[in-house]
Amino acid sequence: MVRLFSISLLAILAGLTSAKSPPEQEVMAQPVHVMEGWSWTDCGLSTDPIQLESISLSPDPPKPGQDLTVTVVGTAQERIEDGAYADVVVKLGLIKLLTKTFDVCNEARSANATVQCPVEEGQYTVVQTVALPKEIPQAKFSVSVRGYTADDDDMLCLDLKVDFMRSPFLRFGW
Repeated sequence: MVRLFSISLLAILAGLTSAKSPPEQEVMAQPVHVMEGWSWTDCGLSTDPIQLESISLSPDPPKPGQDLTVTVVGTAQERIEDGAYADVVVKLGLIKLLTKTFDVCNEARSANATVQCPVEEGQYTVVQTVALPKEIPQAKFSVSVRGYTADDDDMLCLDLKVDFMRSPFLRFGW
């Protein structure tokens, strides 16, 4: 289970999204990016320091027991310093499996990510491969990532949904 949330952390490692509560007068039109078996939503504002442009997975959809390569493209609109952190919540339905705060820069160093703190302004593409355990249950998971700068300002907001349930039609050959 712990490895499942690392999909969402890849976006954080690059410093590639943002999260703020929208002002009441601002109309939010956040697109949901739906792929086979998973989707993501950048739930941040256009003024947030980090803007996500795309997330792609290979294989798509992800499969338990296989390596998963995640490619994240995004833009840092301002410098991200040591001390940036992310709150990650992984749920199975309404049940919280994991609630944890991660130091973004320490995670990037530990993962030997291509982007390290401080993250300067600019566009970044980060490719990371993770091994998904075979033991991932056939279920639908949601991952909520809320990132904050070293000054505790909103930095990123990312919601992921991953469906590891097998289609009931496969056994009938459909």
